[in-house]
Amino acid sequence: MKPVIWLIGGTSEGRRLIKELAGLPVQLYVSVATEYGASLIEPQDNTIVMAERMDLAAMKAFLKEKQPEYVVDATHPYATVVTATVQQACTEENCKYLRLVRPQGEAGDYITVHDFGEAVELLNHLEGNIFLTTGSKNLPDFTGVKDYAERIALRILPMESSLKSALELGYKPANIICMQGPFAKDLNIAMLKKYGSKFMVTKDSGKAGGFDEKVAAAAEAGAKLIVIGRAGEEVGAGLSEIVTLLQEEFSHVTS
Repeated sequence: MKPVIWLIGGTSEGRRLIKELAGLPVQLYVSVATEYGASLIEPQDNTIVMAERMDLAAMKAFLKEKQPEYVVDATHPYATVVTATVQQACTEENCKYLRLVRPQGEAGDYITVHDFGEAVELLNHLEGNIFLTTGSKNLPDFTGVKDYAERIALRILPMESSLKSALELGYKPANIICMQGPFAKDLNIAMLKKYGSKFMVTKDSGKAGGFDEKVAAAAEAGAKLIVIGRAGEEVGAGLSEIVTLLQEEFSHVTS
């Protein structure tokens, strides 16, 4: 029977890790939140992809059933609730836990705020159009920006649920871009100029999430970048470290 590894998260690092582990004699289970996330994963012979959101009870049940050798948390650095739940499940079920940490973006000329509420408060003291690139989950927060429907253009994933949410919240269809990133600097510049954006709001998604390109684009387009800071990034390992660990442990396993 092959050893089991459970990978949680549909990030770009998670997808790269799947490819790195494709040749190992292991059974890899991959959990993502949506069918869209599952569609981005290239099929591998040793991989089963599950598109569902799990609460603590579901995670613990899965751990009891599959008995994984390792649980690898490759969720987005801002998915703090998911990470806390995975950690709790692994602690209570005595499973080995690895956190794949995405390096933060390089320092630049931008404003860092602690959370979405602080970003909204800041924007209410500023004048000018806003280009919002923080995803669909926090769109309700930005309805607190004065004249948000007129001022905010936003970029979200090309998912029906995300578009529906934006429209129901009152964002204008003409100001909604549905695209999958990360995005090159020149494309960011073109979008900022199209909407006459004086401000660009984003998360510190690191190099893998195109953060450096946003910093450069905002500077060149004459827009001020406002960055939602990470809330106490936990200790973990980089992609190469986790790949090396798992390859060394499982490359010689015989099923």
